[in-house]
Amino acid sequence: MELHRVIFSSIVRYLDNFPCVALLGPRQVGKTTTVKMLQAQIQKESIYLDLESEEDVQKLIYAEQYFNERQDKLIIIDEIQRNPQLFPLLRSVIDKNRTNGRFILLGSASPELLAKSSETLAGRIAYLEMHPFVYPEIGNQFVFEGLWLKGGFPNIFLQQDLTLSFEMKLQFIQTYLERELPILGLSASPALLKNLLRMIAHAQAQIVNYSEISKALGVEVNTIKRYLDYFENAFLIRRLQPYFTNSKKRIVKSPKIFIRDTGILHTLFNIENKEDLDGFIGKGSSWESFVIQQIVALLKPGVSPYFYRTQDGTELDLVLAKGVQPVLGIEIKLSNAPTLTKGLTIASQDLEGIPILVVTHSVSEDYKSNTNIKVTSFERVFDHLKTYNLLIN
Repeated sequence: MELHRVIFSSIVRYLDNFPCVALLGPRQVGKTTTVKMLQAQIQKESIYLDLESEEDVQKLIYAEQYFNERQDKLIIIDEIQRNPQLFPLLRSVIDKNRTNGRFILLGSASPELLAKSSETLAGRIAYLEMHPFVYPEIGNQFVFEGLWLKGGFPNIFLQQDLTLSFEMKLQFIQTYLERELPILGLSASPALLKNLLRMIAHAQAQIVNYSEISKALGVEVNTIKRYLDYFENAFLIRRLQPYFTNSKKRIVKSPKIFIRDTGILHTLFNIENKEDLDGFIGKGSSWESFVIQQIVALLKPGVSPYFYRTQDGTELDLVLAKGVQPVLGIEIKLSNAPTLTKGLTIASQDLEGIPILVVTHSVSEDYKSNTNIKVTSFERVFDHLKTYNLLIN
């Protein structure tokens, strides 16, 4: 089944304006499928190379010659993190013939891990991050509860057998810890990394406590931070940063930590089906994580996500800012009859009077709690975000 990915139009637009486009995201997120759909739709002749294929690796033994002989074609290089030495060469090749739409690079690591490619290809490359499925991509055919339970990795989400879907996620985790992270440069015991991932799961949506994790695993704090850097740069986790204001209030300054995909989160707790999820003590944190990931995955470039919390307990789950200017606050509630505290009003006042959306599971209709606070449902929140011009088209 082919579902339209929202990032598709951005790839086309960037190809028209940059010599090189890098499409980055975790393994199995649909990058290869998406570019192969693109190949079928564009007029320019294209070549697909997979650096996991020995045959394709052999083609690039004399890479500069190979690229120069195919200057008129779009060259797609998959699994680019396996050969970061290509980046300086790409710079040279592009500079000799600076036309747009020459290369697409696919990789499962952030630019920070791709051999400083942001330096070697500065001004020549545009980066796009591809996320697992988001609700607007699947909402015409599926309900969002399945996306929340199973997560958004396409093959896993589309697998109707829940037991098999669960086993696929177990394999995904094992592959990442034993194979993908070592390729990216993280040399650590897979057993230790799995324990670290489980600890993150138990701290889901909470302020990260590095020293607590360090003590529990018997590993130095700086080492824990380095491991988490790798997890983050491999798109497994997110550290949501706090929003700082100029007020005199004491602000919490440590990030919140999340496993990005709730399907992976649930697998770490052995949650296979809706009954398991309904009985899960961390269901509220899982719901918060799900909504945050769904929103963050669709934000326009230049719109940044934060959370807000003061030492006296005033907090907002999500603050969306354009540059440094807060635009919208979001509070996430699993209940359709949420208790709205005075803290929401205070948070709005602290943040220059921004409007606040309270996102529930499925409240039947929107209503205002006061002038600045509106209660809505998960399905309708995307329409509200569009009215604030915060989402990619």
